[in-house]
Order: sequence, then C-alpha cells, then structure tokens
Amino acid sequence: MTVIAFSAARRAPVALGVCLVSFTAFCLAQRAAHVSMIDLLVYRAEGATVRAGGDLYALRATAAHLPTTYPPFAALLFTPLSLLDTAPLRLLATAGNLVLLVLFVRLSLRLVSYTRARAVWWAAAAAVWCEPVWTTLRYGQVNLLLAVLVLWDLTRRHDRWAGAALGLAVAVKLTPALFVLFLLATGIVARLRDGDGSRWLRHARGAAVTFTGATLLAAAVLPYDSRRFWADMVFRASRVGHAEDTGNQSLRGVLARLLHTPDPGAYWALCAAVVALVGLAVAVAAELRGRRAGAVCACAVTALLVSPVSWTHHWVWCVPLVLLLWTEGRRAAALGTLLVFSSYTPWWVPHGMGRPEMHQGVVELALSALYACAGALFLAGRVRPYGMRGVRPSRTSRTS
Repeated sequence: MTVIAFSAARRAPVALGVCLVSFTAFCLAQRAAHVSMIDLLVYRAEGATVRAGGDLYALRATAAHLPTTYPPFAALLFTPLSLLDTAPLRLLATAGNLVLLVLFVRLSLRLVSYTRARAVWWAAAAAVWCEPVWTTLRYGQVNLLLAVLVLWDLTRRHDRWAGAALGLAVAVKLTPALFVLFLLATGIVARLRDGDGSRWLRHARGAAVTFTGATLLAAAVLPYDSRRFWADMVFRASRVGHAEDTGNQSLRGVLARLLHTPDPGAYWALCAAVVALVGLAVAVAAELRGRRAGAVCACAVTALLVSPVSWTHHWVWCVPLVLLLWTEGRRAAALGTLLVFSSYTPWWVPHGMGRPEMHQGVVELALSALYACAGALFLAGRVRPYGMRGVRPSRTSRTS
C-alpha cells in the first residue's frame, strides 16, 4: 500500500510538469503565429468608450472596424481594460485564460464525477491544443470565463447564491440564457410529474434575478446604450458577422453555406426550433434521471447549434463533452469528438475576402460543418424512445 501511495504521489507532479510544458509550448506557438488578440482590443475599446461617455454601438474598433455586439453590462466590466497598454493587456489575458482553462477542466471533471486531481493537469495539457481553445486565446475571447461561470454554478450544491454566476454570464452574453430555460423547464416538468420542482425553479429564479439586476445596473449607468441594445441591436444578428462564414459553426452557418445564401431565413428558423425543442427535451430528461453531466452538455450543444452565430471558439464546450463520453466508456466517440475539435477543419476550406464559402463543394461543405455535425450526433445519441415518459426526478442526483 505504501508503494502504491508513493507511486500515486509522484504522478501528480509529473502531470503538472507535463501541463506546464504544454502551456509553455502553446504560448511559444501563439507568439510565433503573431496572434492578434483582436477581440481583446475590441473589449478594451468598449471600456474606453464607456469611460469617455461615447456611443457604444456606434463604435468601430481596430483596423477591422469591428462593432460592439455584447450587452452594455459587458462593456462596464471591460472598463478596467482601458487602463492597460497593449503588451501587458495581452500577457494578462493569456495568463488569465490559461488559469480559466484549468478551472474549466477541473469543473468539467467534477461535472462527470471524476475525482483524480492529476487528471486536471493531463486534460488541460491536451485541451489547450483544441481549436476552440486555441482560437479563444488567439482572439483574447471571454468564452472560458463564461463557461467557468456556468459550470461553477451548475456543479455546486444548492445554496442561496444558486443562479448568481449563471445570471452574470447571461448579462455578459445572451447565449447561456438557454441554461436558465433548461432549469425552468426541468422545474415545471418535475412539478407536473412529481409534485415538486422547487430546487430547479429557485435556481432559475436566482439566475433571472441576477441577470435583471446586472442589466438594470447597466441601464442606470448607460441609459442610451441600453435602450439602443435592447430595442434594436439585440435583433441584428448581421452585426456579429456573415452567417456563411466558415467560422460560424451553428445551424444557421451550415445552412447558409449549404444553400449558398447569406440568409437561410425560414429554413434556419424551422431547424433551430426543432433542435431547440429536442435539445431541451434531452437535457430535461437527463437531469430528471440524475444525469447532470449529460444534461449540461446537451444544453450547451443545443445553445451553440441554435444560436444565429456560433464561432469555432464558442465550442470550448467540447472539453466537458469529450470527458463525458470518455467517462461513460464511449472511448471511440470521445476520441472521435476530440479529433474533430483538434483538427482545425473549418479553416481547411477557402474563406475570407470574396466570400468563397458561398461556393463550397460537397467536401468543403462537410469539412466546414464538422463541429455542428458532432454536436447534432451527440444530441441524436441521447434521444430516448417515448421522450419524457416515465421520467422521475432522482433523489440522489447532484442538486443545483
């Protein structure tokens, strides 16, 4: 027993060392690639605009003239970024995102009930090379921060702060709002079938209250920008980017490329509605069976598929997805999913100026749709005959 314990004690420092080597190599590779961290610079410009009292949604930042797309509350949080010069800002963002990656992996392992501490370092060492993570750091994006907020909220035992982190994530970016709808739907179904769905309803209420408070705070500080966003900008999906862009791995992006049109319109609306209903049903069914990990992953994938724009870096949720499949014993599916998100295939096809995505052939269409296809296959594999019939809340499941 002593020998086994000593051997296990030695494995943790080895795993940590491998992770540090991987992170160092990653930073060197990003430096060699001269990454722009362009979104980080947009965030800083938003913070500077808030400090100067400018028009937030008239802003065009960097040489690419990128607009502001997040709710006003996000710009409030970005204000301190305007106090830093570019070099320290990039260094701080890179270090912060690597720390967030470790936290994200740790929370993902907690989600799938895998408790070996050294697994965090092994998984983080590999995850940093996945394309969504690489691109998140390349652009200086906030995806890992939002994912950590959501997972931190959904992997904790219930307390009076349940929903607070999730509500903040929604106030920064609207996509995580589907998790609130998932909690609400679960509570309603549980109440109808079992007479009590209060824990999920309280969790959803906590998220809604936090989101409302953050949004009202932003409205008090930035009344003009808040009116513009909630009355107009929130409905303009085109501000985020071209639907057909190869980096758009949502259903809308896939359909835009498949139909060779910048606006798939009713086709996308119908597909998104069906996927949203199926995805939420799968998530609710998994939650009521006590399978929180499957429920969270199903909800995350659904949100990414039905969002008007889901850039490749939004798919950092591939990390818990792979870990879930692996711990369920579906090793081939886990390795296949890891391969998809480590292959960088969306960037293998022609893209950029001239909109070549509008003229893709069969092979190019397949390569530029792999993320969405992987998500759709995951959801399809979770569908059970007879839907929600016979589902009862699990008394032993981890509560929200």
